[in-house]
Amino acid sequence: MLLKLKFNQQRRVRLAQGLWLLSWTAVMCGAFVFCLGVYLKMELFRRAEVMDDSDIHAVPNILMMVGLASIGTNWIASRICQDSLDESRFPRWRVFMLAWFAVATLLCVLLVAVVMLSYALQGRLEESLKVGLRNGIRFYKDTDVPGRCFQKETIDRLQMEFRCCGNNNFKDWFEVQWVSNRYLDFTSKDVKDRVRSNVDGRYLLDGVPFSCCNPASPRPCLQNQLTDNSAHFNYDYQTEELNLYSRGCREALINYYMELMNSTGPGVLSVILIQMSVIMSLRFLQTSVEGAMALEDPEAESEGFLLEKGVKETFEDVKVKVLTMLKAAQINPEAAAAAEESCGGADAENGGEKTPVKTSTPAS
Repeated sequence: MLLKLKFNQQRRVRLAQGLWLLSWTAVMCGAFVFCLGVYLKMELFRRAEVMDDSDIHAVPNILMMVGLASIGTNWIASRICQDSLDESRFPRWRVFMLAWFAVATLLCVLLVAVVMLSYALQGRLEESLKVGLRNGIRFYKDTDVPGRCFQKETIDRLQMEFRCCGNNNFKDWFEVQWVSNRYLDFTSKDVKDRVRSNVDGRYLLDGVPFSCCNPASPRPCLQNQLTDNSAHFNYDYQTEELNLYSRGCREALINYYMELMNSTGPGVLSVILIQMSVIMSLRFLQTSVEGAMALEDPEAESEGFLLEKGVKETFEDVKVKVLTMLKAAQINPEAAAAAEESCGGADAENGGEKTPVKTSTPAS
């Protein structure tokens, strides 16, 4: 036996009481995990317009699913604790105990997977933001196009909230036309020259939207003619620290979401420890109560353990049982064909007629 302990009636009662409190603690932890998944999901939806991949929603989806399952599983554990010391009520739970342990163990595995997945998704998150922000900047000017009307507001609010500019940096705005043709005077020589000088006929300029300006800078915001040293007094494009946000929005958002996901790690790990404590305690309670019931003496001293055999032997037994169940569920085509042939041969010998059943009549 693995981790065998002795339990008398008093220790079983204390174990059941402590496990009841631990189960309700695990229920609250499940609610915390669910709320954590909902919050992370909402934060990802808030920036859905600048993201191009839905796979990053795997972490909050698993958190919400595991949170709900944990609430239900640990509520059942609390009911089992209440009925564990009642000989008339505990036996009804024995049928469901194996399924409960399987589900509770699966929840722990999924929570570990969430912690690992939150670190593994950094590359996917970065690529999603790279494409999404590039499209957001490109469609910044399309305030009259259905489906893109709020793209300008989204990008402006994003840059001001996260104190960032562009995708990689403020120079990304130099490569796109972010001023709508609706606000360009095509009779102006400067506008005509800029449009004609571009192969695609776009109006490009070395300027950025107002939302890139850093209010902490002592100098008034410079957002136009940023590469022209003569356009501004006491200004050097190469050496002066511009009064714009120097950090790109992709870097800012990656840091924000990774900090958010990584901060879930300690909380999720604590939930895993509590869930494992519930599993082990319930296993000790189950085996000790069943041992006392086998002795037909509720107050007798009994043994509680985690596994009846060693880990390797238990794994082999479970493996054999699963394979046996799978084989029993499968239909052997050769046996079925042989059965059909034997039935067909018997019908042929009888000429396709049923053998009459003789009945004896009582003598008069």
